[in-house]
Amino acid sequence: MLRFLTAGESHGQALVVIVEGLPAGIKFGYQELENELARRRLGYGRGPRMRIEKDEVKILSGIRHGYTLGSPIAIEISNTEWPKWAKEMSVEQNVPQRLLTEPRPGHADLVGMLKYGFDDARNVLERASARETAARVAAGSLIKSFLSEFEIKIISHVIQLGKVRASLKTLPKPEDLDEIDNSAVRCFDKTAEQKMIQEIKQAAKDGDSLGGVVQVIAYNVPVGLGSYVHWDRKLDAMLAYAMMSIQAIKGVEIGDGFALAKKRGSVAHDAIYFKDARFFRKTYHSGGIEGGISTGEPILVNVAMKPLSTLNKPTIKTVDFKTKRQSVSFKERTDVTAVPAMGVVAESMASYVIAKELLRKTGGDSLKEVKANLETHIANMMKLINS
Repeated sequence: MLRFLTAGESHGQALVVIVEGLPAGIKFGYQELENELARRRLGYGRGPRMRIEKDEVKILSGIRHGYTLGSPIAIEISNTEWPKWAKEMSVEQNVPQRLLTEPRPGHADLVGMLKYGFDDARNVLERASARETAARVAAGSLIKSFLSEFEIKIISHVIQLGKVRASLKTLPKPEDLDEIDNSAVRCFDKTAEQKMIQEIKQAAKDGDSLGGVVQVIAYNVPVGLGSYVHWDRKLDAMLAYAMMSIQAIKGVEIGDGFALAKKRGSVAHDAIYFKDARFFRKTYHSGGIEGGISTGEPILVNVAMKPLSTLNKPTIKTVDFKTKRQSVSFKERTDVTAVPAMGVVAESMASYVIAKELLRKTGGDSLKEVKANLETHIANMMKLINS
């Protein structure tokens, strides 16, 4: 079973991710890893920490001579700022420290302090920080390399930032990803892109933050991933769970999502057609998933991120944990928005879910075996269709 585990704190010595369950024989190296981590730092509105937090990575195990071994893969992402934080984040006892006692509304600070019995918000925020997503993107880079062997491509683009909404008549394709990444806000709509930049500039001037919506699109996902037989085997449910696990995510739509609630059934569903020995759809209202199972059409997931809870001008009211006096939340380094970068994280989580279900369907300890098993599955479907 494919799974991954991350460890590490935002200002700790390093982040670590262990990926288990990928088959042997997948081509992978530092170039693929560093490219994906660099994409996570993209986007207008990111703060100075993106220049500081240049990811220094080490592949520690599970890969030899450029190919996976089938054993657990461990990757370390060093914190280049560690010398400045070595005393503050020391593992030793009785090291002097400054307590953070003004929890930020919208962050895990207060509830984490109450749950784990802390009087210092730093004990919570260091792990709750979105810096952890760098480890997820490292895992995602591995998993994307596996999926690419089956021509499965997963991309993302920003469809809303603040109040500005993109207007697109066609979906971007995998070959459009470079153009999307070259956009200052990772938006495929050039008109909306400029309006989004202005929205960010105004929020920055006000010392405020912005949320938005990213659309994740998975292409060439085979029919039959996921299942209707158990509630926790549904592909759309697993995708929603994975997206909601990303820091600051508050909403997920599959396909048209909430817009479907406004439509009548006669126009809300994707009509089925048949041509050239295959069933297909001309619309994607269901987001490429029906009954919890992939249909073979592009899978569409919209992911909504709330505005960041740390502001450059802290104005949100809170209560000091020690004195119980009214106060305002403290400030750490922050971005005006992280929506463009969130799309890269969402790609990684979608890749994980799809790869996990692909391996559940096919099994196999080597890439060659997985490919053979998938070919058998597709051949059996074709026999059924043509019988």
